[in-house]
Amino acid sequence: MKKSILIFIALFTVIVFTGSTSAQDDNMKKWMDYMTPGDMQKMLSKGVGTWTMKTSWWMAPGTEPTVSEATAVSEMILGGRYLSTKVSGSMMGMPFDGISLEGYDNAAKVFMTTWIDNMGSGIMYMTGKWDEAAKQINYTGKTVDPMSGNMVDVRQVVTYNSDGTVKMEMYGPGSDGKEFKTMEIITVKKN
Repeated sequence: MKKSILIFIALFTVIVFTGSTSAQDDNMKKWMDYMTPGDMQKMLSKGVGTWTMKTSWWMAPGTEPTVSEATAVSEMILGGRYLSTKVSGSMMGMPFDGISLEGYDNAAKVFMTTWIDNMGSGIMYMTGKWDEAAKQINYTGKTVDPMSGNMVDVRQVVTYNSDGTVKMEMYGPGSDGKEFKTMEIITVKKN
């Protein structure tokens, strides 16, 4: 048995390390393409800086929004691969803090974003595609509904306006299960 294991390890090592040089070169190129920041990461890097955020929240369709303001500080991390944003402000008279992480997966060809904040204990995760004509990333994903404890579908549209502002619109299910606009954030760069 011990001899069989040693033979297997030896054969595996020979196969792995004596494989086609062309295949190894191709695999190395794919990995380098996967790890190297490109145009989509450059686009995300336009978010670096300090931003003023005006947020409108709707608790139900057809209601008046609650409006609040916050500040966002964003930086590219891990060699320009991801945009990390820390948000601080207030919501409904309480301190509000949140963190987002955005990136673009070069192999999967999708944007990814996560969101956490002090108004919950879950992590929202979404993936999205770039719409060049509209200058938007259209994200879809799931988050927990704290009232039911169930995962629900959410959608986020991030529009990069020609004046340098960014508009984020969030959509989720209402009590009837139909999608409605739950939030809109207009961000204006301070510096």
